[in-house]
Formats: sequence, structure tokens, C-alpha cells
Amino acid sequence: MNILFTCSGRRHYLLDYFKSVLGANGVVIAIDNQSTAPSFAAADLALRVHSIHNPEYLDQLKEIILNHRIDALIPLNDLELPLLSRNKKELEKLGPKIIVSEPNFINTCSDKWETYKYLRKLKIATPLTFLKISDVLMSVSKGEVSFPLIVKPRWGSGSFGIEVVDNEIELQLAFELLKIRSEKSFLQNLNSKNVDEAIIIQEKLNGLEYGMDIVNDLEGNYITCFSRIKLAMRSGETDKAKTIISKEFSKIGRILAENSKHIGIMDIDFFVKDGIVYVLELNPRFGGGYPFSHQAGANVPAMYVDWLSGIKNVSVHNQFKSGMIFSKYDCLVENNYKSIESVDI
Repeated sequence: MNILFTCSGRRHYLLDYFKSVLGANGVVIAIDNQSTAPSFAAADLALRVHSIHNPEYLDQLKEIILNHRIDALIPLNDLELPLLSRNKKELEKLGPKIIVSEPNFINTCSDKWETYKYLRKLKIATPLTFLKISDVLMSVSKGEVSFPLIVKPRWGSGSFGIEVVDNEIELQLAFELLKIRSEKSFLQNLNSKNVDEAIIIQEKLNGLEYGMDIVNDLEGNYITCFSRIKLAMRSGETDKAKTIISKEFSKIGRILAENSKHIGIMDIDFFVKDGIVYVLELNPRFGGGYPFSHQAGANVPAMYVDWLSGIKNVSVHNQFKSGMIFSKYDCLVENNYKSIESVDI
């Protein structure tokens, strides 16, 4: 079984998880537009490719799929999900299973305003969110929301561009500055037609922050979920966490899974304030918090390999335990350029 990871970046650990499952029965291939991507050191084969914004990227991807007889493709970056989802059927005609959700849901997750409306439709609590400063100020005057507030890109990834504002003057300044930055940044490629509504303003919650991995099978059927309380954050990703098993959290996970029919794993962020679960974001791919679930006994890579092999019952791979605390740390990997096969750019 040959598994291709696109935009593999820093996910060295994830490739290691899959290699451990595959053993001698498969090959892990990583592609990224930087030949110094740390994940390349873990891959059996590493290929440098164009940026996902390059018009030749898709053709390059097709060539790799055919030349290396790819059985499954697993994307690891938010920004490439819309492209792969739109071209999923075309790519699957070449042979591999493209493990990405359908375009409508991917677009909902990529757009924080659409995410807000989607969660409200499902009657899942979520922070109050606005597109216009005038609407925010009206809500403040009515006592529905109060400062401090969060200002961030409507189409964004990680912690890019997030600002906390404490009053109306800061709100106006942060909104205009972030709008300018968003226009200049790579995020404009996501939806350049809506630049006038590219920023959202969101209620700031002061509750406890959590993360959850919601797992569906490759046909979109709900399997299980794994939760954790975030003890520390770093660069927009969970740095320290404690695993938790909660019926209330699992109920929310099931609602999201059964309504979205997402494919594979989905990472979500949520807060708990005054006993109410507020969902913030939906990320339909392996997230930075997945290692905490894996180390606590949840082996999602093994589930993927079994499903790809036609095995339906994957319960043996769920030994998730509550109350386990883990912390991330940095380490160095050597990029041996002689072993890296590069695609000319």
C-alpha cells in the first residue's frame, strides 16, 4: 500500500505513525514545496513540488499518483483542502482513495462565517460572530456581547492574524489593519471576491479550551471521538494537553459527524463556559492535537489502513484512555538531500 501525504510540512510524527502500521507492507511518500520540510526525513520517498497555488500543481500531483502507484492520498494542510475536494473524482479515476470531504463541507469549514452559521443551524452553541463593525457595536449597546473581542481573518489557518481588542478604537484599528494584511497575504487566494467581508469579529470566551478528534470511516459513517483539555498552546497548536472521556463531548462529536458525513478524521476546537460547550472551529483533516489522542491509545492511522484494506471493524485500534497528560517538544532531523528526489521548479 502506497500512501501519499500532501503538504507534509512538519508532520514527521504522523508519517512515523503510518510507517509503524504499514511495516514492510507499504510505502509512505511525502510531498511539499520545501525540500527542507521536517517530514521528509520520515518518508520513504520525498518529492519537492510546486506551491498549491501554482496552476501546475494539480498536474504534478496526477503525475506522482501514476508514477508511484498511489493507493491513498492524505492532505495535511487546510489551504489545499478546497482544491483536492473539487478535484476528488478526477483524481480518484487514477486509482487512489482521496481522503477528503465533499466540497460543500470543506467550504463551510474554510469559511469561519459559514462555520458559525452551520453550527447555529445544528443548534450547537458557538461564540457570537459578526461581519460588520456596526453590527458588533449594536450588539454591545444591547448587552448581548462585550469587550474584549476577537478579530481574525474569515478565511484563515492556525493563529494567523488573530487580534484581541478591548474597546471600539482598537476594534476599528485592528479591523482595518487585518483587512490590509489579509489582502496582501496568501489567504486572499481562498476567496479574493469577498475581500470586503474578509474579517470576522467574534465573542471572546474565557472558559476552558478543549480539542477533539472526530473519526468517521472512509464512507462518512461515525466511528468515535477523542477529547482533550488544552493545558498550553504554541503557535496556534496544542502544546500540552490532558485526555478526557466525556459523554457530553461525545454527543457533540456524534452530531457533527452524522450531519457533516466528513471523511476520516476531523479536528475541532471548543470551549466550556458555565457548563455549556461552545464549538469554535472545524478542521476536516489531521490536526496538531492528534498526537495526544494517539499516545493515549487511539490509533487512527491503523484504522485508515484497515479501511483501505477492506476491514470494517476497527475497534481493536481504539484503546483511548482518559487522564493522560502529554507535552510536545522540539527535536532536530537531518535533511539528507542526496535521498530527496526533487521535482524541478
